[in-house]
Amino acid sequence: MSEIRKRTGNLIVLSGPSGAGKSTLVGAVRKHLPDLEFSISCTTRKPRPGELHGREYYFLTPEEFEARSQAGGFVEEARVFAHRYGTLKSEVLERVRRGADVILDIDVQGATQIREAAKHDAELAAAAVFVLISPPSLELLEARLRKRATDSEEQLALRLAAAERELASFRLYDYLIVNDDLETAAAELEGLFRSFRLRTGLIPEGSEPWRRK
Repeated sequence: MSEIRKRTGNLIVLSGPSGAGKSTLVGAVRKHLPDLEFSISCTTRKPRPGELHGREYYFLTPEEFEARSQAGGFVEEARVFAHRYGTLKSEVLERVRRGADVILDIDVQGATQIREAAKHDAELAAAAVFVLISPPSLELLEARLRKRATDSEEQLALRLAAAERELASFRLYDYLIVNDDLETAAAELEGLFRSFRLRTGLIPEGSEPWRRK
């Protein structure tokens, strides 16, 4: 990044129900914006075969996780069955400070926690933007999930109920992308990500591009 374009980065909080196509859309966008980074979460579960500490997750003991939680080290955290998951504040803000745009793929519960944390953290508030990926309808979402043929009827019902709850919280987010046509939605998402880089709040004091060097 040239000195005249010096800026801090964005923390892109990205949510969407299973089957909405988040991964496919982000993959398409990263072909044109390969410098987008992904946040790495912490977990107390054991690594699965092939997983590495610091690549898929930061694998912490329950005691380590609790200590970080008590110290206010997470911007969001959750318990999933017997394990805990969380995103370190340092993991995202250190990257943002050096100008990286970081994607945090997270559910509504996590996004809500980050919204709340941003009320008390000016740096987090300046960096965070919230994007929701939606299917065009719950009926089409159900059809997509059925086409996968990976869930039982009970699991499918749970996914659809969770999707309805998540989509009902759309006003928590700043932007909504409806993934009806993949090419159109990917173009909209790429345009959105590019526009984030032009936000005036990302220009540090004294780094305005028109100032004499």
